[in-house]
Amino acid sequence: MKVVIDNQEFEVIIVRKKTNKNTYLRVNDDLNIYVTTNYYTKDKEILKLIEDNKKAIIRMYERQSRRKEQEETFTYLGKKYDIVYLNTKDAILRETRLLINKDYDINKWLLKQAKVIFQEELDKIYNIFPTSIPYPSLTIRSMKTRWGVCNVRTKRVTLNLELIKKDIKYLDYVIAHELSHLVYPDHSKSFWSLVEKIIPNYKLLRKEMRNYE
Repeated sequence: MKVVIDNQEFEVIIVRKKTNKNTYLRVNDDLNIYVTTNYYTKDKEILKLIEDNKKAIIRMYERQSRRKEQEETFTYLGKKYDIVYLNTKDAILRETRLLINKDYDINKWLLKQAKVIFQEELDKIYNIFPTSIPYPSLTIRSMKTRWGVCNVRTKRVTLNLELIKKDIKYLDYVIAHELSHLVYPDHSKSFWSLVEKIIPNYKLLRKEMRNYE
């Protein structure tokens, strides 16, 4: 069975079960409409149910489409790559594609790259820093609400692993921001003046990142 909703054609897969008293609609990751019902539900009843729930079906379809797109693309240093699954031991980055095994843990690869790149960028910003500060230790981990954290007492800078997916300019801004806390632990005018000396367009980058500070 096929239906058209908002000029979009859908395949309707009907799954009939003896145990089902009610009828349920869902859109799976193959972007088809699945109807789970009992053996006594007529096709015209299913069509009416779909018609009555068109808006909900479109929302489910859009949600699954976004999820599928995210699964099939990969962002690294601000650039999107198509994911191609191959029988390979390691992740291989090409000009427009990322070649990986389906069972490969991409987060381990991201962390491996981040350890090198984040350290390089930390050294770069530290070497151009206009004020004398102690050299900090570096930690990389996933964080939900912060791009970076500076522990002034232990002289440790923690950077969000998600930064490896963004353009390097955002990483540099976060590093400059956190290093500036070794001079000014607050967000005073003096603090932002120091950040601006290193990253003149920090206001734009900060806005683009919707940073939590």
